[in-house]
Amino acid sequence: MNTINWRGVDLNLLIAFSALMETRSVTKAAAKLSMGQSAMSHNLSRLRTLIDDPLFERHGHQMIATDKALELAPVVEHILQLVTSEILQPGDFSPAHYQGIFRIGLTDYAELLFAPALFDAIQQHAPHSQLSFCNVDRNNYQQAAEAQQIDVIIGSMKDLPREFDSQYLYTEDHVCLFDSTATGLSTPIDLARYIQTPQALVTPDGKLASNVDNQLQQQGFQRHIAVGSSSFLTIRHLLTGRNLLCVVSTLMAKLDVFQDTLTQCRPPVDIPDFDINMLWLRRNATHPRQEWLRQCVHQTITARVNELRQLN
Repeated sequence: MNTINWRGVDLNLLIAFSALMETRSVTKAAAKLSMGQSAMSHNLSRLRTLIDDPLFERHGHQMIATDKALELAPVVEHILQLVTSEILQPGDFSPAHYQGIFRIGLTDYAELLFAPALFDAIQQHAPHSQLSFCNVDRNNYQQAAEAQQIDVIIGSMKDLPREFDSQYLYTEDHVCLFDSTATGLSTPIDLARYIQTPQALVTPDGKLASNVDNQLQQQGFQRHIAVGSSSFLTIRHLLTGRNLLCVVSTLMAKLDVFQDTLTQCRPPVDIPDFDINMLWLRRNATHPRQEWLRQCVHQTITARVNELRQLN
């Protein structure tokens, strides 16, 4: 390997060789590649030096290929075909034949809502693939995307760094969720009863406060956060049979993973809606496998959101 003059290896030389083999003429090969005759002669000279063989010898008006040139011809054509098909014009992605791994980063919220639907959709179209759901949040998604080679991420991340692209999926709002028997609450809830009721908080970062508390404080009010957890499942378990109220996303409140009869209503405080987006590393955006996965994820999530919103 150390004795090869790699600086002298030029893909254009292989293209020139192919044209010379086809036309057996410097003039015709130059015309075929839309270059000057002197440039083609220079390429032939470089080829002869690189390969250490005359390659073509002139006999009258025709150039005769040497044995070395005849040996190289099918190899060169194979190399050029590989470059064309595998690098310059990669083939379409076939999910039905794919046997690799799809890695999808999901927040706790997104995993509960969409993991089953995503599994079903991907298994239907790519039955030989494997699917890995990677837990991410607003604080670790950048590092996780690189370290775990995540293909796409679903969440409410904002102010993305420039190495990420994104696609808007939908907008989510909030409801109050509670056990009406255990809390004694009925709908609608006014601000006074909202503040008086102990509250549970879904908190990805472990903080027992949110923007709602800042808003209440500006109005001279304060609520009591009795418990917090990063897991919605834990909070949902706690709500049943306890004097607790929790503000959750509307779609989360509609999940049928529990056989309970919790009550939901609009919050008496103004809680901003939030957008859910799909993120991916910009450098991988044009890969056919990535393009197919993003389309599949987008269609699946859109259908799932519409299904949940139609539930009472």
